[in-house]
Amino acid sequence: MNRVQKIINHNKRELVTLVGIVLIYLFFAIIDASYMSWDNFLLILQQSTINGIIAVGMTFAIMTGGIDLSVGAVYGIVIVAIAKMTTSGWDPIASLFVGLLMGCAAGCLNGIFVTKLKLQPFIATLGTMDIFRGVAYVVTDGVPIIGVPDGYRVLFNTKLSNGIYIYVFVFLAIAVVMGILLAKTRLGNYLYAVGGNEEAARLSGVSIDWVKIRAYMICGFCAALAGSISLSNLGSGNPTAGEGYELDAIAACAIGGSRMAGGKGSILGTVFGALLLAALKVGMIILNINTFYQYIVTGAIIVIAAFFEVIQAKLESRIKK
Repeated sequence: MNRVQKIINHNKRELVTLVGIVLIYLFFAIIDASYMSWDNFLLILQQSTINGIIAVGMTFAIMTGGIDLSVGAVYGIVIVAIAKMTTSGWDPIASLFVGLLMGCAAGCLNGIFVTKLKLQPFIATLGTMDIFRGVAYVVTDGVPIIGVPDGYRVLFNTKLSNGIYIYVFVFLAIAVVMGILLAKTRLGNYLYAVGGNEEAARLSGVSIDWVKIRAYMICGFCAALAGSISLSNLGSGNPTAGEGYELDAIAACAIGGSRMAGGKGSILGTVFGALLLAALKVGMIILNINTFYQYIVTGAIIVIAAFFEVIQAKLESRIKK
């Protein structure tokens, strides 16, 4: 019993988010029975994939006490780059590999700006967001690149058993790998330490700069992976792709329990946050709720999640006293 109680206490925020998903599912199912269908469940999984992968990477940046506003632009520039390479006759696997490397490089640049130039993460990534988006526009002249070959599209956009696409399994695999990396490795321990108390981590011998750079590289990699998956679905590289996606990723992290000041969060919570947002958006679409109201509801949930974090912190401080 003590072991169960310990697990519950350790994963309290994740369990609260899971309960939120169940309540949203039941709410929409009561209003419209079609919400309970297998096809709709698959739609929720598919809708959560892109945001979920980006949010998983965002978790690493937030864990350091930073943030990455450039993920939507990285997503867009990778889509454009891979589309241009594949339509020019490049091998699909090689194009994908280059696209993922571009994401890592973009993240590394963000990390260098934050650590070596001592820029605030908000300002640094706001600047690179415009740079990356501008490059995507320059390369394409603002015109989408069409005709991405099927040889690339089948990499992710292929159905496996029970109608589940490959990219859903990719999302789950990335979540598991990154979850282990954050919870079970030295880098994960360093991320918690840096986000919790950077000066104490420095005095303990942690290379703060290198930890932060790796966190931003992981964030860039996840944004690039999400872009490469989206390209396989859409079949065209649009330079506007990914606009505003950074906000959804931050929302998923916040709902899942990541503390914006750093030092607290989990990949499981982030995945649940992405699923909750997807379940909510799909439900509102089924009920024909105006898109404008969808923004209001999503924003309200983010505020509630942030407020819950404040209340939880106060309760924990009282218990310690």
